[in-house]
This record gives sequence, structure tokens and C-alpha cells, in this order.
Amino acid sequence: MITSINPATGAEVVHFEPHNDAVIESALQAAAAAQRSWRQESVSERVKLLTAMARVLRSGKARYAALVTEEMGKPIVESEGEIEKCAWNCDFYADHAPNYLADEPIASNASESSVVFDPLGVVLAIMPWNYPFWQFFRFAAPAFAAGNGAILKHANNVPRCAMAIAEIMEQAGCPRGLFATLLIEPSKVASIIADERIAAVTLTGSTEVGAIVAAQAGKALKKQVLELGGSDPFIVLADADLKEAAAIAVKARYINVGQSCVNAKRFIIEESIADEFVGLFCAEVANLKIGDPNDRDTNIGPMARANLRDGLHRQVEITVAAGATLRLGGKPFEGQGYYYPPTVLDHVTRSMTAFREETFGPVAAIIRAKDADEAIELANDTEFGLGAALWTRDLESARKLARRIDAGAVFINGMVASDPRYPFGGIKRSGYGRELGVYGIREFVNIKTVWVGPAKVPPTTSPRK
Repeated sequence: MITSINPATGAEVVHFEPHNDAVIESALQAAAAAQRSWRQESVSERVKLLTAMARVLRSGKARYAALVTEEMGKPIVESEGEIEKCAWNCDFYADHAPNYLADEPIASNASESSVVFDPLGVVLAIMPWNYPFWQFFRFAAPAFAAGNGAILKHANNVPRCAMAIAEIMEQAGCPRGLFATLLIEPSKVASIIADERIAAVTLTGSTEVGAIVAAQAGKALKKQVLELGGSDPFIVLADADLKEAAAIAVKARYINVGQSCVNAKRFIIEESIADEFVGLFCAEVANLKIGDPNDRDTNIGPMARANLRDGLHRQVEITVAAGATLRLGGKPFEGQGYYYPPTVLDHVTRSMTAFREETFGPVAAIIRAKDADEAIELANDTEFGLGAALWTRDLESARKLARRIDAGAVFINGMVASDPRYPFGGIKRSGYGRELGVYGIREFVNIKTVWVGPAKVPPTTSPRK
């Protein structure tokens, strides 16, 4: 049984019977047939679907945002922002996909040669609960524009969000069968990946699940894009604007109740200014409002599941027992709901759990570095490589330091965030492949060379008589 639970109360809202093999087979058959027709449409025709998707998202924003908040606990203002960002992404690719997918002429010895971008087919999208709309539409807008179909296997704690996505696609006029939501248990995923009608797989989720899916897709020799875990460093050097850095650091750590792969998690502070930064940071954290996620003033709602909250608390206890200083929080709230207080751990060292593991919740780890070189070395001392932030007034030095950081993105004097205009993804155990931008739309295409010969030979001129 697939169950939707309100994390603010712990109450079960609704149950869904998982889709059976007959429903799965019907969805795969319909998607393969619909995609064969969809790929024949011009890009300019395909992007009309994206424009319609954006319109439906915006017209239903209040309802869809309320659903996100009720099903996974995101504060309502952030849920509204998530829906609007989905619409922006659809509009962005509606505007840019024709150019991103245009044939590219190549100079060669042929009479004509070019690179063209053909769709791969039907893509299985395995999506997480933490941004239940954004993660799907981030993938879907470029995938549909490129001529692909999609099957969505969403996280089982957000089934109503999954069904709402199906509703949006239908209301936007998506060709029948081109997209389907499947409510299924994880045990069904391997057979779908192996099915010949699935051309590729995209997954956003944990590193552990990513490794399983990668092995399954690799065995079937199918393309994958994996956006996995992260333990992003937020580096503050001695010459930084500390007040601004601290304010942005709090947002970077505690947005979405700290439940994002690209949240800042390890705050690596140059030693000479560490005490001052920690004071500013803790003062900002103390002002965060914890409570009902439907209250527009709430900054910190519940975590999405009880087991996530309990696992996070174990990480805090182990880190404090190893010698870290507990500055704020660290004690679960009593009563209903899966709430955990914004927590600050100071004097964390590289051997401690909060440094070595991803902390997927409202816990910040403060690490002190003697200088910029040690800060970069500490930042890279992790199995992850998703994003990183670097704060300094010396921009010339910052550009050089950014090249030394092992991450898919480095933001200088700002907060790491995904944006349709530039690629997003990681290295190491944070995954591979890219979403968004021109690179994202070309992940699920066949980059095909077309050569036309023979080469044109310039005509010879006869000698004058």
C-alpha cells in the first residue's frame, strides 16, 4: 500500500493501491507508440506543450503548493516558489529549445556535414520527495521538447503530488500515452529499466539508490543521468562580508528544512574570523520561526518522514559525542509531527559524522580552517561533489580558488541554486550527467553526425588560348 502522510501531524491522509503489472504494461506500450509520433513533430510544435504546462502550473499554483506542503511539509511560501520555478523552466525551454536543438553545420571534406539532435525515446524518471514538482519538471520540459516520452516513478511518500503531475500534463494537452505516472513499489523498477521500450533513465535521489539504478541501467546499456547526494561546503574567508555571508548561509542551510542535496551543509570558516561568523550565524538561526508549514511566516516546518528526523538526530548525537560543540538545537521536539529544531554544531572536524556524512535536515556543521588553502582542502575532503559556495572580496583570487574546488558548481558570494539557464549536476558520488541549460536538453538525445558526399570539387578553368 502507498500512503500519503501529513508530516506536520503524522496523520495518514490517503492510501493508494500500487499499480499492477497490467497497468505498467499498458503505460509502456502507450508511451512507446505515442513517442514514435511525437518525435515526428517539429521542435516549434513540441514547445507549445511546454507553454501550456507553464500556464496550467501557474493557474493551479495555490492548489499545487498546498499539496506539496501537506504531503512533504515544505513551508507554503517555498512551495509556491517551487511551482512558479517549474513554470519558469517550461517557459525557458519553450523559448530556447528550438535554438538548442537546431542542426549544427560542421566544416569538413563533405559537400555537407552537420550534427543533428534526435530523441532517444521513452525516459524513466525516478524522482524524490523533497522538491516533488520541480525535480520532475526540471527534467520533463527539455525531455519533451527534444521529442522524448516519459514514465514517472515518484517517491512513494508523495503519491498525490505524482497524481497531480499527471493531471497537469493532461490539462496541458500532452498527447495521450506520451506521459504516465506509475504508483509502484521499488521492487518493480528493475524490470521497467530492463524493458526495451525504455531508452534511458534519470534519477534524483540518494547516492545509495543511485548506485543501484546505475547498475541496473548499466546492465541494460541504457543512458543515465544521476543527481545524487551532496555535502556542499560553504567557505568563508577572512576578508568576506561576514554579515551578508552569515545571512545567506542560514538560508542556504535551512531552506526546505535543510532537505536538499544542494543545501550548504559544511561551513568552512577561516579561523581568524570564525568566532565572529558563528555569532552572526547563530543570531540569524535563532530568529527562524518553527511551526505550521501553512503559516506564511514559518521558516522551519516538519521534516518529511519520522525516520529521516530520527536518523538526523543520531548523526547529531554521534558528532557531539565525538567532541563537537552544540550551539543551538539538537533536541527533537515532543508532540505530533516530524519537527527537528535548527541545529548548529561548532568545532566539527573531518573525522566526525557531520563532516563525513550528508546531513539531510536542519543541521549546520561549522569547521574551522587556518587559511584559504586548508579551506579548499577541507572542502574537497568528501565523497560528494555537487555544489560549493565561496565568500571573499578578492574576486581575482576567488576565480582561481573556484577552479580548485571539486564540484559541479561554485557560487562566489552567493547561494548555490539550480537555474534553467546553466547546467546543474555533480561529480564523484554526487552523480553524473547534467540537467538544465543547453547541456541538460542534450542529455537525452542522439547526437548524430550526418555526412553528405561526395565533396564538391571546384571547377577547373581552361587555360586561355
